[in-house]
Amino acid sequence: MKAANVNALIVEDNLHMLRIIGAIVKGIGIKNVRATQDPVLGLEIFKTNPIDLVFLDREMPVMNGIEFTKLIRTDTTSPNQFVPIIMITAYTEKSSIVEARDAGVTEICGKPITASTLHRKIVSVVNRNRSFVRTSQFFGPCRRRKTDDFYQGPERRDEAHTQAHNSMR
Repeated sequence: MKAANVNALIVEDNLHMLRIIGAIVKGIGIKNVRATQDPVLGLEIFKTNPIDLVFLDREMPVMNGIEFTKLIRTDTTSPNQFVPIIMITAYTEKSSIVEARDAGVTEICGKPITASTLHRKIVSVVNRNRSFVRTSQFFGPCRRRKTDDFYQGPERRDEAHTQAHNSMR
């Protein structure tokens, strides 16, 4: 996927940070960028425009990034439940990261951000797109970061299982 063809959405309530993220994203080569400080408007933009990548702040008034992510992943009116979501947050303690992961966030980028770190996260979600998992309590990218080709235990995911999840896309 060429960066110039990517449609990105930035939802960040702090105008200064919104501009920084926008400048970095455009500097990487993503030209089609929609941005808003209002998460409710951001959700509307997401639902009415083709969006390939979401950059999302965690803490915002009215609706936080966790709630926003859950709506994208589980709302039946969501046009793209599989969209990669990069959460940009100052809350990087383990409990916050686990909560974001369990909501369906694809990657987390800690503040203060750098262009190289954000670029690495973008490359990660585009080039190493993880399979999605649906259970009764979770829908989102597979939470497993590493694969162990030598694991033969009862929880091993075989090729058919991986293909079944990829076919959901």
